[in-house]
Amino acid sequence: MIYNDIMRPDYTPDWITELKPDEVFVFGSNLYGAHGGGAAWVAYRRFGAVMGQGVGLQGQSYAIPTMQGSVETIKPYVDDFIKFAKLHPELFFYVTKIGCGIAGFRNEEIAQLFAEAVNVNNICLPKEFVDILANSPQ
Repeated sequence: MIYNDIMRPDYTPDWITELKPDEVFVFGSNLYGAHGGGAAWVAYRRFGAVMGQGVGLQGQSYAIPTMQGSVETIKPYVDDFIKFAKLHPELFFYVTKIGCGIAGFRNEEIAQLFAEAVNVNNICLPKEFVDILANSPQ
């Protein structure tokens, strides 16, 4: 896919080690911003995530809290992220499989939260999420 005149992958890569200046790494965090493991650690070490900030844009990363309860408690943060992405077409967002590692949720549970993001041109989702959403009844 081409976005802002730059070739982008169709799906979020499994491993992201570098970003172009307009790209943002979207990761699952905890509300305390203790980025000690998984994608949160990558966001902190490589993409400007700030210790102590558990939500929102920080450097070239965007935190979505996933460690505070159920899927229902994650949804408002995902909705806020989608609104943010729509307001910032100058940025391109790679959503990782938030909540599906340390937080312990299944791809099927989290993918549903991103249904509205499928047609947002500057949001790139993991292939697993896209496949699940494509096969879900609307």
